[in-house]
Formats: sequence, C-alpha cells, structure tokens
Amino acid sequence: MEYQPIRGRKIYEQVAEQIKGMIQSGKLKPGDKLASVRELSERFDVGRSAVREALSALRAMGLLEMRQGEGTYVKTFDPNTVSRPIVEATLMNQEQILELLEVRKIMEAGSAAICATEHDQEDLRKMEDALKEMEESLGASEELGEQADAKFHLAVAKGTKNNLLYHLMTTISGTMQEAMRESRRIWLYAEEETAERLYREHQAIYHAIKDRNATLAQQQMLAHLVKVEQVLRRFMEDKADEDKE
Repeated sequence: MEYQPIRGRKIYEQVAEQIKGMIQSGKLKPGDKLASVRELSERFDVGRSAVREALSALRAMGLLEMRQGEGTYVKTFDPNTVSRPIVEATLMNQEQILELLEVRKIMEAGSAAICATEHDQEDLRKMEDALKEMEESLGASEELGEQADAKFHLAVAKGTKNNLLYHLMTTISGTMQEAMRESRRIWLYAEEETAERLYREHQAIYHAIKDRNATLAQQQMLAHLVKVEQVLRRFMEDKADEDKE
C-alpha cells in the first residue's frame, strides 16, 4: 500500500484525508487493522502527534474504531446509525444500499403525495429551478445533474410542510448520494439517454404535484425510484462480474 509523504500546514488533516481516501477506494476495508502510530508516522513522514490527531478525527467521523489492547480498525457500517454524519455511507455494502433505497421508496412516495396537497408557490419554484438545472446538465455535467436531482427531491420533501419528514429526508438523501456516488455517476448520468429519461420522470412528478394530484404524484415518484433501483442492481451485477474476471 502506498503512502504519500505529507507537507504543509494542518498536517493531521492531510493524513486523515489520505486514510479516508484509502477507505473510500477499498484499499482499506471494514475490519482491516491499521498500522501502528509509529509505522504510520514513518510512512507518512510526519510526527506521531499528527497521526494521533488524524486517527482521532477519523474515529469522530465514525470511520475508525479503537479496540482496547488490539489497535485501530476500519469500522463496519452500522445501519442503526444512519442519522450520523454521511461520511459513514462510504462503509455501506451493496445490500445495505438497496435497503436504504427501499426506505427512500416508502418515504418519498408518501412525501410526493403530501407535497401535492400542501405545497405553495415557493416550493414549485424550487422544483422548477432544479428541473432547469437538470435540463442544462444533460450531456454536459454528470455532477451537476446529480446535484440538481438531489435538490428536486429535497424540494418535494420541503413541500410537505413536515419539518421532521424533511429532516429525515435530508439525512437519507445525503447518505444515499454518498453511498451511490460512483454508481450514480456511471449509470444514472454518464449515459445521455438515461439522464434524459430521469429528467422526464422528474418532470412527470412535478406536474402531478403542481396539479395537486396526490395519487398520481405518489405513483410517479414510486415508478421513478423503482427504475433507479433497477439501474443500480444492473450496475452491481456488472461490477460483480468484473470482479470475478
């Protein structure tokens, strides 16, 4: 495993960023034991205090755990802590991502129905802005398309006028985005045809909400998320096949 020498200010943050990157890339996996503070200090070419601060920061994020008398380990994602900072989403396995998507289907279908009856003009404007950004991102920027997608779904949740529901949706949406980041970029936005279909699906949800048709809004949102799930499963299957080769 390669470690890059650290230079510059806020050294511990740079150490933490490198270790975090190794976890996100899979070089360090849940359950893996990290090298000792002394060894990490030598590999990063920094002082031991900087390494200790970095490990402390990563433990606070929920990425690492200290086992008394054993050392520091990469933490396994716990689905019971989904409300913690979304950095933990990098530890989710495929089954947990699909379970989270199931939660989204239940919550967002209901949110769309409530939004259809409770929204105001400001809510519609926010959805329209997100749709405009999605349209402008077609064939231009996968990242902007992803961000506009998230903004649309949060605007729908905001339109329910239920603060608790909006808070839960913010947490789940952020976790889902982080957990699915690579697959979303590859499958949901990289292919222009798929991105255009997503845009049309969001338009259909918007029009049902604008018309205050709660039943149709719920149906359109559920249909959209089911298709997202189908695409995600295809991505996971293809990735599994690649790993076998």
